[in-house]
Amino acid sequence: MTDTNFQYIDGEWTDGESTDEIAVRNPAAPAEPVVTFDGASRAQAVRAVTAADDASEEWSNTAPSERDSLLYDVADRIEARQEELAETLTREEGKPISSSRGEVGRAAEIFRFFAGYARSATGDTIPSNDPDTFTYTFREPLGVVTIVTPWNFPIATPSWKLATALSTGNTVVFKPSSETPMIARLLVQILDEAGVLDGVVNLVVGAGSTVGDELTTNERVDGVSFTGSTDTGQHIADTVADRIPVQTEMGGKNPLVVLPDADIDAAAEAAIGGAFGGTGQACTATSRLLVHEDIADELTEAVVERAESLTIGPGMEDPDMGPAVSAGEDESNFHYIDVAADEGATLVSGGDRPAEMESGYFIEPTVFTDVHSEMRIAQEEVFGPVLSIIEVGDFEEAVSVANDVDFGLSASIFTSDMARARAFTEQVEAGVIKVNGTTTGSQIQLPFGGMKASSAETQKEMGQRAYEFYTHEKVVYRTDP
Repeated sequence: MTDTNFQYIDGEWTDGESTDEIAVRNPAAPAEPVVTFDGASRAQAVRAVTAADDASEEWSNTAPSERDSLLYDVADRIEARQEELAETLTREEGKPISSSRGEVGRAAEIFRFFAGYARSATGDTIPSNDPDTFTYTFREPLGVVTIVTPWNFPIATPSWKLATALSTGNTVVFKPSSETPMIARLLVQILDEAGVLDGVVNLVVGAGSTVGDELTTNERVDGVSFTGSTDTGQHIADTVADRIPVQTEMGGKNPLVVLPDADIDAAAEAAIGGAFGGTGQACTATSRLLVHEDIADELTEAVVERAESLTIGPGMEDPDMGPAVSAGEDESNFHYIDVAADEGATLVSGGDRPAEMESGYFIEPTVFTDVHSEMRIAQEEVFGPVLSIIEVGDFEEAVSVANDVDFGLSASIFTSDMARARAFTEQVEAGVIKVNGTTTGSQIQLPFGGMKASSAETQKEMGQRAYEFYTHEKVVYRTDP
């Protein structure tokens, strides 16, 4: 990509005005940046919010049929450029190209699904106690919404926020991760080419907290939807949640419980996919494998065998596992491996950089046993391909250990006993629960979000009622004269 004008404000592409330079690197070959550009300034963030505010009334009054037609057009354009988008995603994020193609296809599906909200995000008619009074509710857009998104799903996550916000009549200021701005730029370019009104969508790419603080605290901003680190999400909520609606989806420390009556091979496959798919860089990744002591040796052997068979390499070669996204994530992965060893966990597989892969941020899929719940490796989000195996004596202990963390995003249990499965769904502290399935993955038509430190627990993202966060509900009592 040769263009360096990554800021899109009031319908115009422009260079950044900050002295902070952003360098996008291919994590499989990070020595030479793919592109460098100047980040946005605080003044540009202010202009983006102002543009969104100025466009808000016209967009909210645009016919629902026009809004949904625009989003359907965006979906078609994403599909038409799937390979270009997928290659861009892989170059800057590192994931295998087949995964990138899947994520791009999902983005198109997301725009189609949420386009329908333009016509269906409705209120209710509710019987009144007074026969002379007609009572009903209706919804109207918040106004200007800031969306802040992470690098690990850099087109899917922005898509479900953008599509929901736009379909319900909001204008948007979009701040993507500075690790993956190229795919964000292409997505906004597609919205521009589809004919979105000037000011309705604004893209601001900045390094550090200056731009982000302006985009969340500016008094013209009417709502913030954030996905990313727990520390940043909690800071945003603490700063502005008393004034405007805030939606935060943050970290996870997700358990996969395996009971003695489980299908061992299926559980091992789910653990591998959940722990090492996407290089473990997912908030729903399987971080803890809680296995009954009677089958611990058998399951550990099955997991290690599968982990050691995974291929590792540059994303464009479509391996099973690509590199970590950045030098910072790479360093963090190896730091936690050292921490686990220091705490007394036993390294049974991986733990090193693959041979002949010194130039990229590659790491072997890593498995630890002899992990106890009080260890940091069992408590803190690693966000890399590091799996901790924890033995438990019975179902009750499995649930207790599963809940013994600050997070509560995703959880899974493998068992053939559906009474135990039901008890698990009732007792585990997680917003997304799988039975005989991996902790990762979600369907667009179902709500997504966590509990505890994983989420602000306002309205969920995705699902049939995701529009609720992006709209005010008003109640009307109408008595005709």
